[in-house]
Order: sequence, then structure tokens, then C-alpha cells
Amino acid sequence: MLRNRLQSLFTSLVLITVAILPAAATAGGPAIQNWTTDQGLDVYFVRSDALPMVDISLTFDAGSARDGDLPGLASMTSSLLAEGAGGRDAGDIARSFEDRGARFSSGSGRDSADVSLRSLNAPDTLSRSVDVLAKVISRPDFPEDAIERQRRRMMVALNNAERDPGSIASRALWSALYDDHPYANPPGGTAESLQAINRGALVDFHRRHYTSSNAVLTMVGDLSRAEAEQIALHLAESLPVGEPLEPLPDAPSTPEARTIRIEAPSSQTVIVKGQIGYARGDDDHFDLFVGNHILGGSGLVSRLGVAMREERGLSYGVSSRFQPMVAAGPFLVSTQVRTDRTDEALEVIRDHLRGIRDEGPSDDEVSDAARNITGSFPLNLDSNSKIAGYVSSIAFHGLPLDYLEIFPRRIDQVTTESVHAALRDRLDPENMITVMVGPDAEDDDN
Repeated sequence: MLRNRLQSLFTSLVLITVAILPAAATAGGPAIQNWTTDQGLDVYFVRSDALPMVDISLTFDAGSARDGDLPGLASMTSSLLAEGAGGRDAGDIARSFEDRGARFSSGSGRDSADVSLRSLNAPDTLSRSVDVLAKVISRPDFPEDAIERQRRRMMVALNNAERDPGSIASRALWSALYDDHPYANPPGGTAESLQAINRGALVDFHRRHYTSSNAVLTMVGDLSRAEAEQIALHLAESLPVGEPLEPLPDAPSTPEARTIRIEAPSSQTVIVKGQIGYARGDDDHFDLFVGNHILGGSGLVSRLGVAMREERGLSYGVSSRFQPMVAAGPFLVSTQVRTDRTDEALEVIRDHLRGIRDEGPSDDEVSDAARNITGSFPLNLDSNSKIAGYVSSIAFHGLPLDYLEIFPRRIDQVTTESVHAALRDRLDPENMITVMVGPDAEDDDN
């Protein structure tokens, strides 16, 4: 009965969040407080008393780029944290959160692994939920039966991905772009690596990567600074201090242009083009953000969207994006077209990449894009969880504390000339990797 009442209250609070927070989100961004515990845990805190809730997130430098020779190790480690910890089994851990109306989640990507808790801020409720969180992040048991279950789940996901043209194309492109760089590691692993991962590998990965010195803690919600400091200290003390990891190697230069054709049963052909882009925090980020919005980042109203959908009827969707990461992430263009119109689609994409690089955008395109980006930005901050996500990214990438104020201001400050200069410097349409996955294809690395 208590659990049902808590869950009902939690759901009601979530439903009214959007009605309460947007006004605060438009006031120049929330104030971020930052400190470091004696154990080396970097803490970022935003006080928000709009709702009696708290979002807590720990981000570890423990993504697939740290997998080493066992692709999938970071993902499996993250997935198993709550499958038994501190002598408590998975069911007991789940009930501990559910009985207090709290929500726990974990996941990983190429750069990081994230552990999150959302809880009501009632002292007893929050304290007990944080106690369980501390056990989960610091004392996972990695029971053998849970390892085998997760191995099977990941094998099923891998088998499904190997039949999905989009997943096949993405995996091939990352591999071709990054070669022996850690970003080439498939986050979901390979059939061979998933079979090779054992409890010892999981324990060792957790010991090395889930440490205070290798994490940032973000808290957003109805807490005092003193309460936030107490939670931070509890979580920091639960983790070993650890040793800072070696920085990731720089991303390679984009390899020579080539086309990779992969045959797959499909009624259409998936096309993904890419090159090495830039790292998070690079100075031209704002110009490239606006430039990509114009090129293919704004859906069907972008240059590529209009050309591919409205003018040619080639595709229902096309997109481009820069994906800045700790090391330089990729620039990607992706679409799906009828196989007999693949060459036409490639020509359209190539022409528009060259066009925006060589001629640049118009004044109207830049002003419209900047207005659209800044106008929609407050919607990205209309809940505690969204703010927590942004603050976690700010923390992990070492961006300025006032970044949420800087972003819309810097977007407004870009010019047609600065956007063109950034695109001219970064885009290299003649030197991109192209992957095509569809019927009747042949491997072609020329």
C-alpha cells in the first residue's frame, strides 16, 4: 500500500514538472555549484525547489573506449551493478528502490558509464535510497547466474543488430573511421568477446574504473547545500579513491576515402557517410552546431531534408550531425533510400556537402537557425532530469559552470562568416568513408 502511494505521488509530481519548470529554465540557466570531496569526487549541484524530488547521477570514465581487448566489458559491467550488491540480490535491491518510489538506472556509451537515481526528497526516503545506491556502485557481487543471463541478453541484442541494416552500417563506419583507436570498439561487444568475459574481468574493470577519482557526481533537486554535501561524502566514501586513468589517445585523421558495400536482406539501402569531426570543448563548436542545423540537423526543413524529400522524393528521412566526444568524434550523414536510387542519393548528399563547405550558408539561414536553436533551448531544461543530464555532460567534459548561459549567447553571436569558416575548415566531402548496406551489394573498398 505504501509503495503504491509513493509511486502515485511520484508519477503525479513528474506529470506537473513541465508546467512548473520552464519559467525557471528561461532565466539564464540554473546556478551550478561545484566542489571536490577529500576522496577526489567532483561534485556538481543545482538547487531546484520546484518539486520535492532529487535527481542524482554518477558519471564514470568507464565507457566502451576502456574495454581493451574485451569489447562489451563496460556495457556488461554497467548492466550488472544492480544484479546483486553488498550481499543483497537483484530482487531485494529493486524492491528497496520501488518501496520508496525511487527509480534507478544505469547505462554506458563509448566515453562513459552512468548511474542515476531519482527519489523524493523526504529525508528517510532519500537517505535509504542513497544507501542502496552506494552499495550498488561500490560493492557489486557479479553473481555467476546474473553474468550468464546478461551474456545471453547481449548475445540476443548482438544477433539482432547483425540483421539490422542501420546497425550494420553504423558498426562498419565506426570501425573504418577509428581503426585501432578505442572508439572502434563495438559497445555491445562481439560474439567472441562476450563469450570470453568472465567474473574476474568484470571485477577488475569495476575496481579500476568505478572510483572517486574517476567520477563526477551531479545532483539536481530540492536539497540544501549541506544535504548535498552529506550525500556526496557518503557516495565518495563508499568508493575507493583509485588512480586517475590515462587520457584516451587522440582520434586518428580521417582515413582515405573509400566505399564499403555490405549485402543485407532489405527492400532499401542504408547509406552512412562520415569523417572524423571534433572533440567536445573545441572552440568552433557553436559555429558547427549552427552550420549542421542548416545542413541536416533540423530534419526535413534542412538543406538535405528539402533536397532528398521534397525536391527528389528520395527518402523519408535524412540527417547529419557532429558527435563531439572526449577525443574527436565523428561527423555523420545517414539516410535510407530505394536501392535503384542509391547513386542519385549519394550525388545529392555529396553536392550539398560541397555546397555548404564552398559557398557557405546565407545570412537568413544562419539567423533562422540561431533563432530556432535558442528558442527551443529552454525545453531542454524543463525538468530536473534534463538539467541533470546537461550538468553531467558539463561536468564530465570539464565545460564552464555557466555553460547553460553561455550556449544560447554564443549561438546568437555566430555570424555567416564564422559558420562558413568552421564548415570550410572541418568538412572534407572528398575524403569521407561511405558505407552502403542493402540488397545485391558487393564489398568494395576502393
